[in-house]
Amino acid sequence: MGSPGLINRNNGKRLGITEPISLGGPTEDDVNKTRELEKYLRDAGLYESQEEAVSREEVLGRLDQTVKIWVKTISRAKGLNEQLVHEANAKIFTFGSYRLGVHGPGTDIDTLCVGPRHATREEDFFGELHRMLMEMPEVTDMHPVPDAHVPVMKFKFLGVSIDLLYAKLSLWVIPEDLDISQDSILQNADEQTVRSLNGCRVTDQILRLVPNIQNFRTTLRCMRFWAKRRGVYSNVSGFLGGINWALLVARICQLYPNALPNMLVSRFFRVYTQWRWPNPVMLCSIEEGSLGLQVWDPRRNPKDRFHLMPIITPAYPCMNSSYNVSSSTLRIMSEEFQRGSEICEAMEASKADWDTLFEPYAFFEAYKNYLQIEITAENADDLRKWKGWVESRLRQLTLKIERHTYQMLQCHPHPGDFSDKSRPFHCCYFMGLQRKQGVPVNEGEQFDIRITVEEFKHNVNMYASWKPGMEIHVCHVKRRNIPNFVFPGGIRPSRPSKVTWKSSSSELKVSGHAQDNSCEGKAVSNGVDEGRKRKQVDDNVDNLRSAKCLPVEPPSVGGHAQENSCEGKEVSNGVDDGRNRKQVDDNVESNPRSAKRLATEPPSAGEVHEGSPVSTVSSCSIKGENMDTHSQADGFARCNPPNLVPSAVADTSSKEAESLAIEKIMSGPYVAHQAFPEELDELEDDFEYGNQVKDSRGNMKGSPIESSTANAAEAVPVPSSNGAGSSGGLYSNGSLEELEPTELAAPLINVTPAPVVQQKPLIRFSFTSLAKATGKS
Repeated sequence: MGSPGLINRNNGKRLGITEPISLGGPTEDDVNKTRELEKYLRDAGLYESQEEAVSREEVLGRLDQTVKIWVKTISRAKGLNEQLVHEANAKIFTFGSYRLGVHGPGTDIDTLCVGPRHATREEDFFGELHRMLMEMPEVTDMHPVPDAHVPVMKFKFLGVSIDLLYAKLSLWVIPEDLDISQDSILQNADEQTVRSLNGCRVTDQILRLVPNIQNFRTTLRCMRFWAKRRGVYSNVSGFLGGINWALLVARICQLYPNALPNMLVSRFFRVYTQWRWPNPVMLCSIEEGSLGLQVWDPRRNPKDRFHLMPIITPAYPCMNSSYNVSSSTLRIMSEEFQRGSEICEAMEASKADWDTLFEPYAFFEAYKNYLQIEITAENADDLRKWKGWVESRLRQLTLKIERHTYQMLQCHPHPGDFSDKSRPFHCCYFMGLQRKQGVPVNEGEQFDIRITVEEFKHNVNMYASWKPGMEIHVCHVKRRNIPNFVFPGGIRPSRPSKVTWKSSSSELKVSGHAQDNSCEGKAVSNGVDEGRKRKQVDDNVDNLRSAKCLPVEPPSVGGHAQENSCEGKEVSNGVDDGRNRKQVDDNVESNPRSAKRLATEPPSAGEVHEGSPVSTVSSCSIKGENMDTHSQADGFARCNPPNLVPSAVADTSSKEAESLAIEKIMSGPYVAHQAFPEELDELEDDFEYGNQVKDSRGNMKGSPIESSTANAAEAVPVPSSNGAGSSGGLYSNGSLEELEPTELAAPLINVTPAPVVQQKPLIRFSFTSLAKATGKS
């Protein structure tokens, strides 16, 4: 049994920038397992009912009628003659998960209103149309965001959530059969219109570029569900969002055009486990276009050189859809890809099932140290706005911590938020903290990332729409002190007793004996013996993601260890930092590899990481494989002609041949190059809140920016050693914990310090000295 999609949809033409890896059709086992997968997804509630599907269609029809009435109303109000008023038209398009056909019950519908040149965004769309919708009893929960990077109106129409964008075309009349996939539609369009049109254009291009739409949809449903269960579905947190997963799945469909979803899921993990980021994933070649719009090109655009995991959109102007990814989130996703690949291999041997693949990631059991970011507001409306703004900035905290600690501390942001039901207008975010594995620890040295956290809070408090009551607090909390409201039902679970993939995967080792779990031993080659080495990697992933991180030996007061808890204690800049700068300078000169920071780099506050990160200093590596050394030297990407793309490996089930084909695919047409991201978090604006930052040199009246000296509060140092003991969180009866640093693996070069905060040394504070400096008792 084979899929006719490649031949029927494309008349035998190749889809994608390379030949397929395999044209082989499915086996009977693939057919059976695909049926099992589809049943699993249905039982998981991922498909909406027929009644809900009909309701959505009705809502879209009503919305389309509403915008048609709206455009005639404003046309008449602007004095257009009756002929133009009669011909005036606006049209609704859908995009995102709904357009792709992978939406689930209760999900939003991403919609775009396309209007004529005389229908303005500010006055007419956010003015008159907003007024009309507010007067309709069917419309509730209206939330316009006109100042966003992509302006949007969010509301519910008959209970269906709608995100409505607007595109103003340079046409007097919008034809009912308008084709927005044509590049000419962008002629004379403003930036907001180009961005708003991009979602529809990209979605439609994806559907054109996959060989079999039904197989693509089932596979994408699976991967979206998997990503949410494993905690790696969130663009704003630095992971991947819906469009990113769609592009990754579509590329696998191109490489295996006749495969069923069961095989496509397996090959998804196999390919991306071996992918050497930052080589870009592209569905088609990048077109320069005739309108002069900027496209993704690391050779020309300095910002593009900093992207760690480029996933390029297929519609002009082509851009990287995943610029939010950081080295820590890339490392986490790479580990998850490896885990998925291991499980899929085990499933082929009937040693695992779909439940194993979709096992939820136990975030609050994976680490011993966390950052808790707590926000509050005066009312529900303020909290919604404040929450959206803070979420758009959280990525910067991860990036700053990574940069200020030279990747020695690694941060794992949780993609969701949590609320304490007993506290109104309150919300919390969490980040798992761990030290980089495989680097020796020098006793007595600490991380101090308070400056970093204070810098982050300063940036957050620059919110242009800040109001009194919008507050943010950051503190270090131990796993044992994680608040109960983060757990289902508010009940802290007992330690898990069930056998998980982590604990059982050792039984699947091909070699039959324990593997070396060192960080250096985790590379998996793209060639032979892949299966055997993947077992080795799984052990290393266990070490990276298990709760072995950060055994803590806190300083003691009165000769005994203290128990610390968060209790709302806020992270703040330390004081007297400058006093010990000379000491750190001397340490760096005498032993540059043992110093946690250089004298030119400010300390970072409250962050710890464990595991082997993807280093942005040299190259992005997955499974220990670095990208080509020649591609790192010049700091820009070279473009190879498309005719150099390798030919297909037809109808082969050989993993070795597949690995070689994957390797060849990454040789062109782009070989990505990287430079060290000096201020990566400042290079890109967030889509929804990109325009809502106050000028740091402008008027900050009314903003609650706290002084690093006048309001220096408790620190967020997180100690770590190879010992087994651990203690509580932030403070304990006058004791202050600090994280002990690890040695730098090599001298660091070409590192640009953060420009905002004056450079300060690593020091160990005592509670007494800090209290005196801050006037606290």
